[in-house]
Amino acid sequence: MSQIYLDRLARVRAAMTQQGVDTLLLSVGHDLPYLTGYLAMPLERLTMLVVPRDGDATLVIPRLEAPRVVEQPGVFQLLPWNETDDPTRLVSELASGSTAVAVGDQMWARFLVELLPQLPGASYQRAVDVVGPLRMVKDAAEIDALTAAAAAVDRIAAELQSGRIPLVGRTEAEVSADLSARIIAEGHQKVNFAIVAAGENAASPHHHAGQRIINDDEIVLCDFGGTMDGYCSDITRCVYTGDIASDVAEAYEVLLEAQQASVGSATAGTSCEDVDSAARDIIAAAGFGDYFVHRTGHGIGLEEHEDPYIVQGNRRALEPGHAFSIEPGIYVPGKWGMRLEDIVVSTATGPLALNSADHRLANVG
Repeated sequence: MSQIYLDRLARVRAAMTQQGVDTLLLSVGHDLPYLTGYLAMPLERLTMLVVPRDGDATLVIPRLEAPRVVEQPGVFQLLPWNETDDPTRLVSELASGSTAVAVGDQMWARFLVELLPQLPGASYQRAVDVVGPLRMVKDAAEIDALTAAAAAVDRIAAELQSGRIPLVGRTEAEVSADLSARIIAEGHQKVNFAIVAAGENAASPHHHAGQRIINDDEIVLCDFGGTMDGYCSDITRCVYTGDIASDVAEAYEVLLEAQQASVGSATAGTSCEDVDSAARDIIAAAGFGDYFVHRTGHGIGLEEHEDPYIVQGNRRALEPGHAFSIEPGIYVPGKWGMRLEDIVVSTATGPLALNSADHRLANVG
């Protein structure tokens, strides 16, 4: 396992050299486990990985947190600090002489403010410019992890579509809790979200499941996922609790066509905004353009939302190893909403959809 992190650090240092960065500082956030295997708790106590362009990396960590670290020989040195120590001083000493510093997006402002006067003359930039492009391209082991997580939520989606997860007469919150329990039972260590939105509530893309009772003859949108062995799942499927209303059925056919067109367009070399357009143009042509209110997708990996984003204005070309969601939606306020989501990996031979659960609008009445 250490070799994986050593290889990643070597690529990071190459990027640092290319961008003229002397030192990389990573606190809480997922760049840290990407390079060390350790996910820090978001505490008021400072955790910081200090990566010099030349020299050994050091993980500065509160002493009480040190037992949680799985040490990786040759990857980093562990420097625990005591309650009476000044951890930003330790970091500044390790970064002494740096004139160009890259800091992680999730570093608490209080720590950066404390560090600024201790590194006089240094300029700062975002570490995402260094680490982000590397994290976007998943290796074979990462794709395997994403595939396993996707298969787990596929099984739950199949249970939903077959009617084995009761809906009518239960609250959205009860169904959300049911989905969450199944996510854990399927091998995830963490539930990231379990959106359940019935009827008019489905017109709110990020609806918070509440005490609304699910009734007969309405659409139910379920968007759920978690973290399994460090990597995330994310799937959305809609079902209908009775004979599907004609307006819903017609809109869903448009949604399905748009989602499949967008998946098919996600070839290496195609820009993210063109993949977005592949879905958006179909929905707009059918008269639902004003009801598609969000981007078509987001990257996924260690985080449920990360680069690359499938959105207008993002001209980044897809590369083999990019993993992302394709999830167009149609939301008619006060009436209903619908979304259809798969996780897709761009490969040299074309897009690979990791989710295979039925894409049709299932009647579970």
